[in-house]
Amino acid sequence: MTNLITVGLDGTPQSLSAAVWAAREATLRKGRLRLLHAWVLLALEPDGTPSEKAEQNYWPRRIVEDAQTAVRSACPDLPVDVRLVRKDPFEALTDAVEESELLVLGSRGLGAAARFTLGETALELVTHTETPTVLVRAQQDAPADGPMGKVTVGVGLHAACEEMLTFAFETAARRAVPLHAVHGRHLPSYAYNRGGGVERSAAEDAVRDAQGELAASLRPWREKFPAVVVDEEVVMENPVSALLHRSEHADLLVVGRRHRGRVLPPRIGHVVQAAVHHAPCPVAIVPHS
Repeated sequence: MTNLITVGLDGTPQSLSAAVWAAREATLRKGRLRLLHAWVLLALEPDGTPSEKAEQNYWPRRIVEDAQTAVRSACPDLPVDVRLVRKDPFEALTDAVEESELLVLGSRGLGAAARFTLGETALELVTHTETPTVLVRAQQDAPADGPMGKVTVGVGLHAACEEMLTFAFETAARRAVPLHAVHGRHLPSYAYNRGGGVERSAAEDAVRDAQGELAASLRPWREKFPAVVVDEEVVMENPVSALLHRSEHADLLVVGRRHRGRVLPPRIGHVVQAAVHHAPCPVAIVPHS
């Protein structure tokens, strides 16, 4: 289904924030929003529903009604489809993403540390789906009339990452915000002298080489999206630290998850793992070849 965004609801504050974030994204895309809650014990409710079945379904209905109220308040004109499904959540969301352009899920915070932790369903979905997935923590739905910041994307230069870069540029273009493209890498061994210090000229050469590689990888998308202001940055430090430090004021952090094919088991990788657990903003995970 074109321009359909599905958000999985589980009754937590995080999933409510995810619903509002997804509603605003659907509005930007001029699309539709699907609110989905799945519960294996959902009672069937034919005409003339017995009172005990209505009571059994009270909380599932309350979950979607609360989400509808929040979405209606944020985006009153957005077309919304509500689905209560009698299935395991993973199975229901797997079916839903096949006809969705984007999946949005809530992600639990870890107290004052304000970090993400993935539940089993979310983790399994992220590692298996080929649909971009956005993880939103509670209260990460910025006010609709609030200032927009930027979109940050972590660019690895070992693979083409075409799907991820397209997603990042399109997102920045829809929001009319700058795109901050960050590439982090360790200094090469030749940049260090025998005493363990850094040879300045060698380090500068390494930075220039990386900057050239980053510029070359972004050039086709710059040409395709000329209205997007792009800030390219190479950081000679651990890629995880580079990405997290530079996403502090972002509206969205975009990271890629590489397809591993059918031979190797699915995994999200250490950079994505760190991003979804520690990033201070919503995180989009985009599968790419």
